[in-house]
Amino acid sequence: MTELAALTLASAALKQAELFPIREVSRLTGVNPVTLRAWERRYGLIQPTRTESGHRLYSQANIEAIQSILTWLERGVAVSKVGKILQRNELAQTSVAPVCHDVASGEWGEWQQQLRRALSSFDEARLEQLYGQIFSSYPLVVVFQDVLMPLWQQLMQRQDEFGRTSEWLFFDNFLRARALQRLQLARGVGDMRVVLAALPGQCHELELLVCGLLLGGTDIVLSVLAQGQPLAELTLVCEKLQPQLLVLFSNRPPASGLVRQLGRLALTLDCPLALAGEVAELAAEQLSGSAIACLGNATNGLQRRIQQLLRGHLDT
Repeated sequence: MTELAALTLASAALKQAELFPIREVSRLTGVNPVTLRAWERRYGLIQPTRTESGHRLYSQANIEAIQSILTWLERGVAVSKVGKILQRNELAQTSVAPVCHDVASGEWGEWQQQLRRALSSFDEARLEQLYGQIFSSYPLVVVFQDVLMPLWQQLMQRQDEFGRTSEWLFFDNFLRARALQRLQLARGVGDMRVVLAALPGQCHELELLVCGLLLGGTDIVLSVLAQGQPLAELTLVCEKLQPQLLVLFSNRPPASGLVRQLGRLALTLDCPLALAGEVAELAAEQLSGSAIACLGNATNGLQRRIQQLLRGHLDT
């Protein structure tokens, strides 16, 4: 191991070892201590360490878990179901070596700090520079999944603080423009066409565009339909575009009657229908045995599952 690598590992270890009392965690996350204790005792969502006198101490990983919990609650997921979602996401990331992940996550946090400074100054030139540097350092999946989107979500959750709404809108507008540009440049030239649409009112435009970036590939011609696309008109759109697959995306829990509605839609299509995003995870049991495929939300496997689904359809 080189001296630089050893120093990086040591720095990451120190960062992991830093512990915070409950009052500081409450200040950082906006969650009151009573709620933090309830999440620990009743649902087992957080496991802080304890001092000899019994006081709770929270690690940086605990704080990140709290921020994830807030994201799911914001999307309408019941707190009793959040634990299972966090476990699934953790299992999906076990292919990454723990030490390497700790080092990388430390780097991602440093990039996010630089992005925050650029956003607080509304400095688009600096933001553009950082965006380019991050893309030159990591693959697309890491850039969006581990660096950009977590920061975007944190800003979205803190819009009650003065100035945060303006920062989030600035960042959201910047990322939407760059994601759309990348989608246009990454258009495939293959024979397989995939149509991607959002379930109405179930996600932000940026989330849909990022899903498109993660779904696309050199052999897939991807069409991302505009926000607000009516479900009732998807059959007409698919008749015109003739896709091999229609993917519906949402990062919210399935609405009442959604499974029945999708079942009716699937009967009118000449191509398979699939769900992507967190709705696919949350509705998986309800859709088990149906004609609707669940692609899930593990972004590092979306393209592979798309390919499997397309091959299976072409072979039938």
